[in-house]
Amino acid sequence: MADFLFFTGPMDCGKSTLALQIDHTNSTGGRQGRLFTCRDRAGEPTISSRLGLQRPAIEVAPDFDFWRYVTEQLTGGRRIDYLVCDETQFYTPRQIDQLARIVDELQIDVTAVGILTDFQTRMFPGSQRLVELCDRVETLQVQALCWCGERATHNARTVDGRMVTEGDQVVIGDLAGEDPSPGPAEQVAVPDLDPEEPVLAPDETDDDTDEEEPAPVPAPTWTPTEVDVRPVVAYEVLCRRHHRRGVTRAVARATLSDPLPFAQGAEVG
Repeated sequence: MADFLFFTGPMDCGKSTLALQIDHTNSTGGRQGRLFTCRDRAGEPTISSRLGLQRPAIEVAPDFDFWRYVTEQLTGGRRIDYLVCDETQFYTPRQIDQLARIVDELQIDVTAVGILTDFQTRMFPGSQRLVELCDRVETLQVQALCWCGERATHNARTVDGRMVTEGDQVVIGDLAGEDPSPGPAEQVAVPDLDPEEPVLAPDETDDDTDEEEPAPVPAPTWTPTEVDVRPVVAYEVLCRRHHRRGVTRAVARATLSDPLPFAQGAEVG
């Protein structure tokens, strides 16, 4: 019997790494499978891990039909033993139904990996359907940590370091996998021109005359000017207590100026 499995957890707990490991284990055992993803952080159709691992994958658009794809592959003489689906929180409920049909009718193993709830602690439609249909739902044992050191259980959306609770359910941030800690607003500056270097007016005639050379036009002295300042949208994992209070890492740094339980310079006996 084929299995329909769903592995879930907050960000930074190794979901994509697990997806790549499952594919590696199956492929080295002689099985042939397909990798799928949706809106990966790398910005291209790949399953990428924050550890630097990545594999090409098939992008799942909202109108992608799993049943049609798999049956066309099989009727075309290609072999499929398993499917590994990453970022399944972005899949539609109809696509999850198609995966369940593939497991039941074609006896192909399907492993789904994704986030359970959004930044408002509401279940993604795709994740909800996975919970309803999967043979087994498992929470990853690798614990993501809140800034306070406790186990992180919730995903928070931040704008310039502050947690927000309103907006569209899906807003992609931190695509490059860089430092997820909040940073300053993005700025685009106009570069300086060298005031020592004159800009000559163009000579409009080639005639050899005794007219005086045109005087150099002094270059404008420009200073960097912010022409595009956008809020930085990112995501951060928090424990339930700090998610309920809206205390992100940046907020904690701003409010907890002295984190020590005793005054600095005091004698500790």
